[in-house]
Amino acid sequence: MMIYNDERLDEVNDKLTLIQKPDGLTFGTDALLLAGYVSGKFGRGCELGGGSGIISMLLVTRDKINTVTVYEVQKEYADLIRRNAVHNRLEDRISAEHKDIRELTADENCEIAFTNPPYMKCDSGAQNATDAKTIARHEIRGDIRDFCKAAAKKLKFGGSFYAVYRPDRLSDIMAAMRECKLEPKRMTFVHADTEKESSMVLIEAKRGAKSGMMLTPPLMIYTDTSHKEYSSDMNYVMENGSFPKKYKR
Repeated sequence: MMIYNDERLDEVNDKLTLIQKPDGLTFGTDALLLAGYVSGKFGRGCELGGGSGIISMLLVTRDKINTVTVYEVQKEYADLIRRNAVHNRLEDRISAEHKDIRELTADENCEIAFTNPPYMKCDSGAQNATDAKTIARHEIRGDIRDFCKAAAKKLKFGGSFYAVYRPDRLSDIMAAMRECKLEPKRMTFVHADTEKESSMVLIEAKRGAKSGMMLTPPLMIYTDTSHKEYSSDMNYVMENGSFPKKYKR
């Protein structure tokens, strides 16, 4: 297995071993929570923007999805996803295509689409030291409307769309989903602790569904402001790879 000089090998959740680029995109809480937020079992799925491929790997390992195609705009990361799949013996269930999500064709052959998309506008926030991080975090290769439009192209009628996003841009993703006929059905705000504002929001939508959404209790990652002890709900997510019942429809 090829591991380049700018990469490292890390053991992560579910006994997976992940090749990562320390100066690029690394495994974080947002990816872990999005994988845990997916509820149910699906056949064919797609990930819109993949990074290292960890979200797809977690979902496939947990048998939440049978097969996944990851569409990744950065060639080096599409290659990284393939290598991670091979290294974890998941290459028969996870494939990666080097492709811009704005160029996807409409085939409506997926039961689920999911994404951890760029969340910063091109003219906002500090630019990253590497192009990879800039592309991953800023809407250079597509904004949230483009990601929702791509999901709608791939999803069957009634298919599920999952996303993790920034609360301060909640109106943008809600408007984009409604425009693309992805109806929000469940939403959870995530806080570092009880004193902090929400740092991320998890959303589940259905293509072509009627209106009506469940707003779950918020998820507190830590019980203390010093962030030394995980909450019981966070421990549940880490141990079970899914959210407690109170967060599900």
